[in-house]
Amino acid sequence: MSTSLKLVQTIGAPAALVYRAFTNSTALREWLCDTATVEPKAGGRFYLAWNNGYYATGEYVKLTPEKEVIFIWHGRDDPAPSRATVHIEALDSGSTTLSLEHTGLDVTPQWEKAKDEISRGWNMGLENLVSVLEDGPDLRIVNRPMMGVLFGDYNAKKAEELGIPVKEGLRIEGTVEGLGAKKAGLIKNDVIVSFNGKPAPDFPALVTELQNKKAGDIVEVGIYRGAEKKRIAMELSRRPLPEIPATPRAFAEALKQHYLQGDTLLADVLKDVSDLEAAFKPTPDEWCAKEVLAHLIHGERDTHSYINDIVSSQERVADGYGDNFQARIAATVEVYRSVDNLVGELKRCEEETVFMIGHLPDNFVKNKASYWRLAFSLLQFPEHTKEHAEQIKAAVAAGRK
Repeated sequence: MSTSLKLVQTIGAPAALVYRAFTNSTALREWLCDTATVEPKAGGRFYLAWNNGYYATGEYVKLTPEKEVIFIWHGRDDPAPSRATVHIEALDSGSTTLSLEHTGLDVTPQWEKAKDEISRGWNMGLENLVSVLEDGPDLRIVNRPMMGVLFGDYNAKKAEELGIPVKEGLRIEGTVEGLGAKKAGLIKNDVIVSFNGKPAPDFPALVTELQNKKAGDIVEVGIYRGAEKKRIAMELSRRPLPEIPATPRAFAEALKQHYLQGDTLLADVLKDVSDLEAAFKPTPDEWCAKEVLAHLIHGERDTHSYINDIVSSQERVADGYGDNFQARIAATVEVYRSVDNLVGELKRCEEETVFMIGHLPDNFVKNKASYWRLAFSLLQFPEHTKEHAEQIKAAVAAGRK
């Protein structure tokens, strides 16, 4: 004997965007899951994954644009596949009624946990779908507390370099002024290995634990500082949200001011620095000032690719964070050679980004979910540049000793 889950939701968005929310990988990431790859045709693949380790596989059974989506669903640890049917009805007001029925959920003990997960997932998901399609904000981001940490690469080589006896963890590249990590005394090159009593070997594990917390909660963070293991109590902070400009033109202007702050920081630390001094490496494994500038250039070039991906609704899927490819860094330094040339290229890349944002297509801007996510990503506080400005300052000072 089986039972079903039935949910009905009215959404203040066109039927086309509601249909897209179930048939496009970028759209699915914006309200339901953390990773998605789909092939929206009858018999096409359906794969979703969450940072907490849950995933669902299946295939599309039937697709009727702007009217119906039927797909097989087989979640992790589900006793058997089930089926979800989404009916989409456009209303004269411009809104849409969405009816979701998930069938094939047996009333047996082995299905009890799976049914709870499916029910909780769809209820939370549809609440978020209303938010992202009507206004833009992803509630999973808005409601998630912050540690106030910027993470850098961490691997076996980095562990050996820092004298840390574990190869898995999250290395702190910097902390944000006024937020929990800074107040708790966490510093650069601390490596987080546990959070709230649970192992934190990677970013997905940390995000999973953060999703169960709220701003103001006190948590215990386990870190290595060199070979010494510490446990530090930290208060989670409320997430500061940047103001999301209403138009691409306003977005571009806000981004331009954002870059101006970072460029001013760099100009201050590079004042009167010679090309010879900017080429000094404090240690063989540390970057010189020129290499830091190359890294910032690459970050901006990668931002161009990210903008292109999200505007075209074809985001790439990556397993974690990639390390910096040293030959890429060296190649940029070799080609541009001088500090002035490197700074000039960075500014040109920033100008390209501003131009791209100012010319976002109208159909993309109308998709409030993607537009909000792009603006949120690019208009964060300029801590990344600030940390690297300090890195340049330290490298130059070491060379002058």
